[in-house]
Amino acid sequence: MDVGAWLRDQGLGQYEETFRQNHIDPEVLRDLTAEDLVGLGVTSVGHRRKLLAAIAALREVAQQPSGQAGVGGTPVILPEPERRQLTVMFVDLVDSTTLSSRLDPEEMGELLRGYQGAVAGAIARFEGHVAKYMGDGVLAYFGYPRAHEDEAERAVRAGLAAIDAVGNLRPPHGETLQARVGIATGLVVVGELIGEGAAREETVIGETPNLAARLQSVAEPGAVVVASTTRQLIGGLFDLAELGSQPLKGFPASVPAWRVLGESSAESRFEALHGASLTPLVGREHEIGLLLKHWEAAKEREGRVVLLAGEPGIGKSRLVRALRRRLEGEPHTTVSHYCSPYHQTSPLHPVIRLLERAAGFAAEDPPAVKLSKLETLLAQSTEDVAEAAPLLAALLSVPAKDRYLPLELSPHRQKKRTLEVLVKQLIGLAARRPVLAVYEDVHWADPTSLELLDLVVDRVQDSPVLVLITFRSEFLPPWMHYPHVTALTLSRLSRRQGADMVASLTGGRALPAEVLNQIVGQTDGVPLFVEELTRAILETSLLKDEGDHYALASPLSAIAIPATLQESLLARLDRLAPAREVAQVAAAIGREFSHELLVTAAPLQTSEVEEALDDLIASGLVFRHGTPPQATYRFKHALVRDAAYATLVRTKRQRLHAAIATAIEERFPKRSRRSRSFWPSTMRRRGG
Repeated sequence: MDVGAWLRDQGLGQYEETFRQNHIDPEVLRDLTAEDLVGLGVTSVGHRRKLLAAIAALREVAQQPSGQAGVGGTPVILPEPERRQLTVMFVDLVDSTTLSSRLDPEEMGELLRGYQGAVAGAIARFEGHVAKYMGDGVLAYFGYPRAHEDEAERAVRAGLAAIDAVGNLRPPHGETLQARVGIATGLVVVGELIGEGAAREETVIGETPNLAARLQSVAEPGAVVVASTTRQLIGGLFDLAELGSQPLKGFPASVPAWRVLGESSAESRFEALHGASLTPLVGREHEIGLLLKHWEAAKEREGRVVLLAGEPGIGKSRLVRALRRRLEGEPHTTVSHYCSPYHQTSPLHPVIRLLERAAGFAAEDPPAVKLSKLETLLAQSTEDVAEAAPLLAALLSVPAKDRYLPLELSPHRQKKRTLEVLVKQLIGLAARRPVLAVYEDVHWADPTSLELLDLVVDRVQDSPVLVLITFRSEFLPPWMHYPHVTALTLSRLSRRQGADMVASLTGGRALPAEVLNQIVGQTDGVPLFVEELTRAILETSLLKDEGDHYALASPLSAIAIPATLQESLLARLDRLAPAREVAQVAAAIGREFSHELLVTAAPLQTSEVEEALDDLIASGLVFRHGTPPQATYRFKHALVRDAAYATLVRTKRQRLHAAIATAIEERFPKRSRRSRSFWPSTMRRRGG
């Protein structure tokens, strides 16, 4: 590979001479780190991110399976097959056959390598996994070998990025390249080994990869097309065009499809995924009362900061919406900032998005119009627009040299002055009427946004401002030492509150007692779990509508985990990859399990099981009661346990249940003879 040509393909040919002077050959290139790039003089954060993504793609290409030998000939231990919800992406190079007929084979090979690198870089950027290169086709998985809570969204973002990356390639022979993408989500068995010797590889079994490939075939050049389950999971995060039902080869019925037009203009992820209709707020009267109390204090120029913490799905964003709705009838200003998992290295990204929304920027606006809109916005909070406009125009990448003198400041000084101006704007708004300043999902905040928050928390003490900061429990806020700061942690709903929430979702129509008990028991008081599981049940054929109540239409069995929760639950397990196998064994036993039974049944050394248990406990997925070896354990959430069990393929389930049964009979003979109730519920219910 020619490193100079590779750099030119990335649009970064200006670094070619530097790479040559530092003897960066293809082998060294694959091992470059962010620190190395800084040392090479790549000072632009955007250029470093682009290079690191492309380097990751090179590693993916280099690591494609070619047999089973690892480093130094050491055999690679491949993971066992698992059942998973997977989002599959298939990317195809448009008109590759025509290109290959016009180009020399070596030129075509160079073109394909550039194309594969561009696509793999886009996939790596969103932490997908390139499963296979098939000439001009690239197959990628999102959700394996590690799951995230938003795989469908990641796949769509990667698809759009791949389209752009391929379109920006400029091969030496001058060809213009285009790609098309198909994306589908569904249940598969992943990790099965097929083939022999050098041809042996992991594969995915199920219709999802075929569906993704077929959808790609109906996509226009430069388009991303998604299937219905993917469309359901991405909600309103993207603007879509309905393509109707498409007849696809190999599928008995036509399949509905949508083209992705681009990211939507939804204000936040919460709005995009939940829409305007909100589930009635249940069990949060105390928390709303506390927020309103702090709001009243803030209106008297006693600035307040509330730190709102809780696990995913517990209702932080829902509570923020409830507060905003309560304040609709009184004069105030709301400024909302939303941190994103995709912009944790983009300085002040939440502020930039807020300013663009507030100023009313449109994509087609020329720079002069954007600058005028920004000046109009700033006039609402300051009398000295000339001080703030050049700094914030620079932050928004809006040229301002025709109206203002150039900013001749060092990067550090410019950042410091920009932060000061942003705080002044907030205080200036509050001088006109009280301000509710919301900062959501701060666990995803970039470092510069956290610096801004440090200043905001410190400066609002004497202003009519209520600052509301939301974050997940693992984030440790550094602002607790301030007297005007209050911490509020959302707890799970009680069983009665969970039942009330179910009633609100069914329109007051009663569910059969056994169905209600399963919902309340499995969801453990997490509002998101209650909402999604209830909606999933209402959409199945399990129930029949009797007007004022629902009745069972068929015998009740275990309720399947909704597709909307699969990714979130698997992500919690996959963060602890070494402990996942122990979690699967424990899940086969049941929600509750003993130390002795787990150690006996698990196909691992006792020390390995105990180390994995410590990891599961530290992560909050499992609770321990007592001291090993007499300890007992319990999964924090029934649905997490169900998700771990659902990943097991049938053969492994049978193997685990046999090991558990043997362990019970050998270690607990009296108890196993006395009562079958000791046996795991899954073994009785599922015939494992």
